[in-house]
Amino acid sequence: MRRVAMIIGLSLTLCACGGQSRGGYYQRDGPPRHQGVDVSRVPDAVPRYEQLSDTGNDPYTVNGKTYYPVRTSHGYRERGVASWYGRMFHGRRTSSGQRYDMYAMTAAHRTLPLPSYVRVRNLRNGKQVVLKVNDRGPFLHNRVIDLSYAAAYRLGIVATGTGLVEVVAVDPDTMLAKKNIGVPVVSAIAHSPSIYIQVGAFSERDNAERLRRQLNGHTYDPVITQHVRVNGGDIHRVRVGPIATVDEADKMVQRMMWQGYDPTLIVE
Repeated sequence: MRRVAMIIGLSLTLCACGGQSRGGYYQRDGPPRHQGVDVSRVPDAVPRYEQLSDTGNDPYTVNGKTYYPVRTSHGYRERGVASWYGRMFHGRRTSSGQRYDMYAMTAAHRTLPLPSYVRVRNLRNGKQVVLKVNDRGPFLHNRVIDLSYAAAYRLGIVATGTGLVEVVAVDPDTMLAKKNIGVPVVSAIAHSPSIYIQVGAFSERDNAERLRRQLNGHTYDPVITQHVRVNGGDIHRVRVGPIATVDEADKMVQRMMWQGYDPTLIVE
């Protein structure tokens, strides 16, 4: 769990001073100084059935929050913001016990089983890769997955540091996994993804309207309410957005947290 311990210090530093360098990666981290591998040719991970690793699958606590890893990735699908990590961690032991290789097609996730496999698709450009999840993270607020340098390069997010992605669990027996192994695939995108910050969800509309007025009073704009049906019940969501960039959303989330709100970044 050395990476978890390392990330605790890093995340505390980032929360205290916002110390991310150009490109969005951690201070002193980043791409290799001397490119020794043609990462554009690094093949996707090959999904296969493996026993859960001896380390990294028990509950753990980072920055006062406890995470509960699941035993299966079946049915997992999520959209959100991906980050990546590079040379600072190259060669260090991951939470699963393997050595981190920034040139391999791997990823870190807070709760998926170690190991497991996922397909990550960049919602902006349609590029996608299949990765092995063998590490824990990211612990920066509102990130859903931490990519290896090679994976970030293949997805086209090295320069920006973050990307809007869809993460889907891959079963080794599925035709999708067999079809995509080692083959870069560019998918058509139905629409450009949008970023929202969800600040609350209520069964009572009056409560949602009260929160909306509070946010308007704090000069957040635009604030919208959405009525949806969930498991047969009425839910009124309060969201701010759409927001143009991840950086802008990050700053807004931090401001909301200082004001006592509990925001969640949503990508749709």
